[in-house]
Amino acid sequence: MCEEFEVAAVVDATGLTCPLPLLKAKQGLKSLAAGQALKVIATDPGSVRDFNSFAELSGNRLLSSRAEAQQYIYIIEKA
Repeated sequence: MCEEFEVAAVVDATGLTCPLPLLKAKQGLKSLAAGQALKVIATDPGSVRDFNSFAELSGNRLLSSRAEAQQYIYIIEKA
């Protein structure tokens, strides 16, 4: 299933290992208004667990989480 979301910003965290993809995402979310979405591109397999936990604990909404071509792509809506 391929869903398209309107994103306000993109964070490229390719090549970064835990916890850097999540830290870059947090920085990216700071510049957004509530309801806007951030796209994060990561290559660290551990980011899957990190982004799921982050969404649960932060109140932000993980709209999409998918793996393709050795990349992990997340769409997060700011609370």
